[in-house]
Amino acid sequence: MTDRKLGFVGLGRMGGPMSGRLIDAGYDLTVYDTNRSAVDAAVARGARAAGSPREVADAVPVVLTSLPTPDVVEKVALGPDGLGGGSVIEIMLDLSTTGPGTAKRVAEGLSGHGVQWVDSPVSGGVTGAEKGTLAVMTSCPRPVYERVEPIVSTFGRVFFVGEEPGLAQVVKLGNNMLAAAALVLSSEALAMGVKAGIDPQVMVDIINVSSGRNSATQDKFPRAILPGTFDFGFTTALSYKDVRLCVEEAEAMGVPMLGGALIRQFLAITKAKFGPDSDFTSVAKVVEEWAGVEIRSKSTG
Repeated sequence: MTDRKLGFVGLGRMGGPMSGRLIDAGYDLTVYDTNRSAVDAAVARGARAAGSPREVADAVPVVLTSLPTPDVVEKVALGPDGLGGGSVIEIMLDLSTTGPGTAKRVAEGLSGHGVQWVDSPVSGGVTGAEKGTLAVMTSCPRPVYERVEPIVSTFGRVFFVGEEPGLAQVVKLGNNMLAAAALVLSSEALAMGVKAGIDPQVMVDIINVSSGRNSATQDKFPRAILPGTFDFGFTTALSYKDVRLCVEEAEAMGVPMLGGALIRQFLAITKAKFGPDSDFTSVAKVVEEWAGVEIRSKSTG
């Protein structure tokens, strides 16, 4: 079975480029977002506009969602004008980061409407969404996976995690906690180097061919911190939300997460100081202020 008519709800920083890739791949897309300009941009590329999530679910059998927070996902799925009440929808495929608890609740709620839930959180940022190089973590019953795999492969490399709702969310939360931890610890190490008089670009180059290399030194520092732009494209509020969910879910499972709790507090400080909409690379600004240095390459000022 090949689904060529799809729905997409949530056309933000990640949803916008992902929906665009589906349009470019020849899918017939019906879209909805509370931001009308985002809808207009999708329509300009060939999508059809809907007036609500339910209207999308009245039009197509498979609806993808890319939404910012767990409560928004629940509202879009199970609210009074949500996807669950649609007359045509068979599958809700969620690309958001919600945590396993929300995934299980929404899956159960949708099952009462005869709708199958699919976890499919992604990693790789806006650049990965634009280029189709995301890591796509998917959990759902195997027959459903076989149906949706051709769709999500449009976004990048797909990994089947298991059949239970929430399993892909566990992987995603763990990944995002590690990414934030790498950013915090790399900021501390590089602040120390700058304080000692080392050009941070030189130190980053050394780390990236040594055992300390990580996603922050390989990508976030060169792109957003060494130049001083702090525009990687992921907000502090979302990073804090992901790490908070990771720590809470781990604690509920009886898994100690002392390091994760520390990273959560570091992001809470960053969010309080620079605002929820600040780029999460602003973590480095906190370390810079405490250390009395700026982590900038001499070649970038």
